[in-house]
Amino acid sequence: MRIVIVGAGAVGSYLAERLATEGKDVVVVESDPARAEELQASVDCMVVTANGASSQALENAGLWGADLLIAVTSSDAVNILACQAAERIGVRTRVARVEDPTLREDLEMHGVSVVIDPVEALTRELLLLARRGGVSEVVEFADGQIGLYGGYVQPGAPLDGSSLAELRSRVKGWDWIVAALVRDDKTIIARGDSALQSGDHVLVVTSQGAEEALTLMGVEEHQAKKVFVLGATRLATMTAEALVQAGVHTVLVDSEADRFGDLAAKYDRLVVVKGDPTDPAVLASEGIANADVVFGLSGWDEVNILGCMVAKALGVHTVVSRFHNLDYVGLLAGHGIDAGVSTRLAAANEILRLVRRGTIHSVITFQDTDAEAIELQVGPSSDAVGKMLSDVGLPKAAIIGGVVRGKRAFIPHGDTVVEAGDRLIAVALPKAIPAVERLFG
Repeated sequence: MRIVIVGAGAVGSYLAERLATEGKDVVVVESDPARAEELQASVDCMVVTANGASSQALENAGLWGADLLIAVTSSDAVNILACQAAERIGVRTRVARVEDPTLREDLEMHGVSVVIDPVEALTRELLLLARRGGVSEVVEFADGQIGLYGGYVQPGAPLDGSSLAELRSRVKGWDWIVAALVRDDKTIIARGDSALQSGDHVLVVTSQGAEEALTLMGVEEHQAKKVFVLGATRLATMTAEALVQAGVHTVLVDSEADRFGDLAAKYDRLVVVKGDPTDPAVLASEGIANADVVFGLSGWDEVNILGCMVAKALGVHTVVSRFHNLDYVGLLAGHGIDAGVSTRLAAANEILRLVRRGTIHSVITFQDTDAEAIELQVGPSSDAVGKMLSDVGLPKAAIIGGVVRGKRAFIPHGDTVVEAGDRLIAVALPKAIPAVERLFG
């Protein structure tokens, strides 16, 4: 599969690295020579230094033979022009990152077949985190019938010091499954003999809501009533507005926050504070100790991390930091930062669905692991139809965590028989994803 990516910024470079690692034929077009050179030195793909809005440049980059064009520069106009060129050449799927809502009308007429906005997607994710305070990930599949919850095992929790087989033997009628755990930067797909310990980052799939999953991890759930948002980026302001509309009292803090006076005047529940979002005196004076959640959403990792850690020291229960450098996640998640979010991962979730084979409803990637959660539909000609899950030959690096069959959602067992049309929630490491696609597609 040949994929042409226009733009080697945070989103484009992340996608190039991930797709190239999977063996895809990736070509990146980047107009900045220094950025192009940096990507070429770090990722095994072809990098062309050229203007991505130029039809000639895209043709020279090999767009004629491409299956997919992904335009993710910081310019909406360049992304749309790249899709126009790709349509003329005959590329079947053309993805454009478009942030300006006024440009989204009739984009199909301009060659765009799929529109993504990572900031909008991440705003929805942050709203879920606010509603489920205490967890590191909240993902809903099949219109909320199946939930995946991430968190860190607390000392003395049911999962601490137990193997999964032992724990299940003590719990009657269990309706959950630990799909994966991350320990010392290594991801393990969980099995019955997997022994968990405090500090492990675990992903639990359940069809009974978050309560059971959080109890297993020893994580206290609470719905946020007051949230601080640090930063004045588009993500920060969109998140603040979404929180207020959901009935949450919200405080927006940034040295440039006075630019959003009109937004504050629009909502009674929104307070805009001009000040340094990392200054303990500023945060304390605004009553941050009474906040349930703090979101660090500025454009700088250092500001987000420091602001969140100051908030934690001042007594805030849950702090969530936006990361550009994903290396920070493994170092800080669970050690002062409760959860991390990233626009590049939000973009990847939208785009990987188009790369995966078969009928894929959603793909979710995570901050500190290269595992994916994939919601896929079993095809009528799949070899797995009519077989028990224990007999389909699923790789050890993959697990089926949930099944949606008609209006019923449930956690499967080894003797669950696969039916055509089932929607499966699979959690898999990259090496197992092609096998999962072949088995059920």
